[in-house]
Amino acid sequence: MISNPNCKINLGLRVLRKRPDGYHDLDSVFLPVPLCDRLEITPLENMPEGALRFTQSGIPVDCAPEDNICAKAYRLLQADFPHIAPASIHLTKNIPFGAGLGGGSSDAAFTLRMLNQLFALGLTTAQLCGYAARLGADCAFFVANQPAHVTGIGDQLSPLGFNPIEDYHLVLAKPNDAVSTREAYGGLHIDPTAASSPSMAQLVRQPIACWRSTVLNDFESTVFPLHPGIAQLKELFYRHGALYASMSGSGATVFALFAKDRPLPQPLLDALGSTLLLAC
Repeated sequence: MISNPNCKINLGLRVLRKRPDGYHDLDSVFLPVPLCDRLEITPLENMPEGALRFTQSGIPVDCAPEDNICAKAYRLLQADFPHIAPASIHLTKNIPFGAGLGGGSSDAAFTLRMLNQLFALGLTTAQLCGYAARLGADCAFFVANQPAHVTGIGDQLSPLGFNPIEDYHLVLAKPNDAVSTREAYGGLHIDPTAASSPSMAQLVRQPIACWRSTVLNDFESTVFPLHPGIAQLKELFYRHGALYASMSGSGATVFALFAKDRPLPQPLLDALGSTLLLAC
């Protein structure tokens, strides 16, 4: 069985408060984006019970095979469904790391979905989301894989009901920078009035002309001073006529929306060079 785990972008990201457990409550809109990895899962014959073979190609993943999140997803289900057959999992990695795109979370969720189908486990969407949440805060989003208003630590999902960017060209670019979660949260000022402000789900229903001043990513205030190349990407998009541009998640990817009734500016695509991930 083969699937293509896609990534996501954050349309706005507000940090509402720090929780007693050390995590933070967030307010964001997640949108699926067609930049994909490739995942193949095949049952293995004549292998000991519980055997798992994980291999990987594409962008190198710097961890032992058993520590890859796809292998962890297999082991998580196997603990409750011991009859799952031995399997071979091959991941072709195209979505970069440290990008704010949720590529690893998507790989995990798609692994759960594929195992559920391949071995007829009969898990519901809600049950799959429960398993996904144990692998990562934003993994559950990729189970339904539809535009969603996201709250909690990234694990509370409400279907948005529409795709706010479907009528625009989307461009994604990522410099060589990788941003750690610690960097993104370091020195972040949390607005005490944020929790009582209109939600991101409400804000993205405004005309796109309003988004530049309302649909904001709080992490830009801490990430841009440390990684000026990311800030420069956003400025580059606006210089070439973007209607809206923002960093996704904690970075380092920046995305931009352009009017769909005209071609994307070729000088922009040329200027992006090797940082360009997707233009559609």
